Amino acid sequence: MKLSRIISAIASARVRHAPSSAVQGADPEISSVHYRSDQVTDGAMFFAIKGTHVDGHRFIQDAVNRGASAVVMNGRHNGPLTDGRQASVVSVEDTRKALAAMSAAFYDNPSEKLYLIGITGTNGKTTTAYLIEHLLMSRGIDVGVISTINYRYQGRIFDNPLTTPESSDLQKILSEMAGAGVTHVVMEVSSHGVALDRIHCCRFDLGIFTNLTQDHLDFHSTMADYWACKQRFFTEYLAVGPKSGHAAAVINHNDEKGRELLSGPLRNVRVIAVGSNPSNAVVPDEVVFDEHGMNGQIRFGNDAVTFRSQLVGRYNLENILCAAGAGIAMGLTPSEIIKGLSSFGGVHGRLERIPSRSNRHIYIDYAHTPDALLNVLTTLREIVTGRLICVFGCGGDRDRKKRPQMGEIAARLSDLAVITSDNPRTESPDAIINDILAGVTPVLNREYTERELEAGPTERGYIIQPDREKAIFLGIRVARTGDTVLIAGKGHEDYQIIGQRTLHFDDREKANSALILIETGEN
Repeated sequence: MKLSRIISAIASARVRHAPSSAVQGADPEISSVHYRSDQVTDGAMFFAIKGTHVDGHRFIQDAVNRGASAVVMNGRHNGPLTDGRQASVVSVEDTRKALAAMSAAFYDNPSEKLYLIGITGTNGKTTTAYLIEHLLMSRGIDVGVISTINYRYQGRIFDNPLTTPESSDLQKILSEMAGAGVTHVVMEVSSHGVALDRIHCCRFDLGIFTNLTQDHLDFHSTMADYWACKQRFFTEYLAVGPKSGHAAAVINHNDEKGRELLSGPLRNVRVIAVGSNPSNAVVPDEVVFDEHGMNGQIRFGNDAVTFRSQLVGRYNLENILCAAGAGIAMGLTPSEIIKGLSSFGGVHGRLERIPSRSNRHIYIDYAHTPDALLNVLTTLREIVTGRLICVFGCGGDRDRKKRPQMGEIAARLSDLAVITSDNPRTESPDAIINDILAGVTPVLNREYTERELEAGPTERGYIIQPDREKAIFLGIRVARTGDTVLIAGKGHEDYQIIGQRTLHFDDREKANSALILIETGEN
């Protein structure tokens, strides 16, 4: 595609320099778009993005050296550009928006060819996305998913390092899906994805709001800013230009911010409220929960349909209701919706049970926010018969305010809290643990040593073990028959970030290895 056609996506873009000596002249053919200079190849278009830690303008010459035919930069940047002979230079007011708009143009606006579903909220996005994917597949619909865990379509699975990919990556993924014949795409929309314009120029047909609780305050600074960012998805990206009639919004009425959203900014959108209020479009009725899942009825107006789900916990009922609301928005019947959702088996790393021959109940869960940890521990507390042991930590270089909150929740709801590392990144694990302890010690004043735990704990308490692998082994080893161990924080992740290194680490693998050693020794 010609450079002139791509930059026409931004009205204020201007060509700052067009080298006449270039092989293709002032309007070169662009082969690809990139925001990382190390990915640039001949004929590429490089976008110099100023990030939190690194300024992409520093890599302009590197991109040109690698063969970039055009460079897009901030018009206010006064630093060195290139040697002036090798590439066209385009100035824009906002390079992030330019990256999104020009990438959409380069890939021929793929979101316009798809029924695009965006799910936003602090917790529940992945499970809701997978529920909707399963529902659509049960109806024979060709669907793609872009999630925290991966992105996938038609049996192909790809790594996804960001919940919502950078805009050029997102447009490429959507283009690949549309080109392969996918008709519907379900994607998680993070607050970063909104704030950093990753979803700019995406046209959504359906938006879903799950809930809002504390997270990402290292990025947003305040809950008000975090909430404002979530609302932008519905006011800026959902209501503008849907492809078929009015866009639809499924809102969790059980959540305080969901009720605020329902009473406020939604305009020109078909609204489907879900939750326990009898006036909602989708309402649960007489639902019973146990360790195997839940069963009851879901009412769709005057229609009441019996359902059964393998998902455990009251919070997962809200995810099911959101997925059911999505089904209504897409024109499915109540019986079709319940049939599709009832056969869903669960999500990797979301209250995932690890088999045990010794009747220890071991669960892996991604809970890494106060609300998520509260939900999963409350769920387990309702179904456990023995002690509840929680192995958890908090991420480094992230919101410090949630650490004591998570500590207090684990201390209040667990019989034994094993405090360890998550992804410490560049922070000291001991410093992170000290932040967690600020919430633990007012609730639990008994700190155990490993020797004391081996002798048998006499009261509720906690133990510190910064090494996550050792902490997992310890939590499982001190569990007796009938006890439950929750290993929280990483879920599906198969890595641990320590300093600047990313190391392979999978909670499931560590738990299985611990069980083999422990159960072999017990026989």
